[in-house]
Amino acid sequence: MKRMAVLLMVLLAACTEEKKQVLPGYIEAEYTRVAAPIAGRLVQLSASKGSEIKVGAPLFVLEAESELAAVNEAKALVQRSTAQAADLAKGKRQDEIAVLEAQRTAVQASLSLAQSDLRRQGELAHAGFTSGASLEALQSKLRAEQAQLAEVAAQLKVAKLAARVDAQAAAKADVAAAQAQLIQTRWRLDQKAVVAPVGAWVDDTLYRVGEWVPAGSPVVSLQEPGAIKVRFFVPQDKLNQFRPGEKIQVRCDGCKTFSAKVSYVAKSAEFTPPVIYSKENRAKLVFMVEALPDQGQTLSPGQPVDVLLELPQ
Repeated sequence: MKRMAVLLMVLLAACTEEKKQVLPGYIEAEYTRVAAPIAGRLVQLSASKGSEIKVGAPLFVLEAESELAAVNEAKALVQRSTAQAADLAKGKRQDEIAVLEAQRTAVQASLSLAQSDLRRQGELAHAGFTSGASLEALQSKLRAEQAQLAEVAAQLKVAKLAARVDAQAAAKADVAAAQAQLIQTRWRLDQKAVVAPVGAWVDDTLYRVGEWVPAGSPVVSLQEPGAIKVRFFVPQDKLNQFRPGEKIQVRCDGCKTFSAKVSYVAKSAEFTPPVIYSKENRAKLVFMVEALPDQGQTLSPGQPVDVLLELPQ
């Protein structure tokens, strides 16, 4: 009785396998290729092939003498423009103001003397000891001294004022431009030392120390854990069985059958014959399909797999 039960189980398993068709495929990895946006000579390569790194770990460094000099130049420009803006926000220097104040004091003294002379000459003219012409000359001198005093007072007032509003606005704009230039040069300098954007395995290093690296050329290739996919090709007559989001069953040598979700179906055929689409040639058309395995699968790039295709009952 037990033998009959075992035989029945074997027959059922055989029937189940007959209802499935196998589509060959392989495991493909999604790589993160890290590059610098600025060209330079590779001076340090911290990542080694096959090593595991964490987020923020140093990967490589490009020469940065030019960028460092540009940063120092930008810093000096910021300091100069800031000093110029501060200078325009003030009046003249204290020494210049002291000169004008001394001039005002001198003019005030001269004015006092002119007033005294005019008063004395006025008394003499009233007594008949001096002429009217002398009195008029002293009055003209007094008016000139008063005008000079007003001029010096106006100059002193202007000297204590800041620059005009437009000049101060232009100086502030120069400061903002210098600070923006400093930010740009610092950014360029920072791009010469590249760190890992993700935690991953170092799949490959593409340059050696001392080689020139063009801008945007990957230096290190990273493979994140779980960044893999199943890639296989489906005949055109079975393409309608695969839609993005659908689950498929996959198996490989040495591992249990696992599930994967279809993530991509090619819109065009692979290996299309350069002839008219006859019935015979249509049988040769295949479409690439990609699927993301469920979490927890230990798979390697290039590993062959079989995609199990359910056949109609």
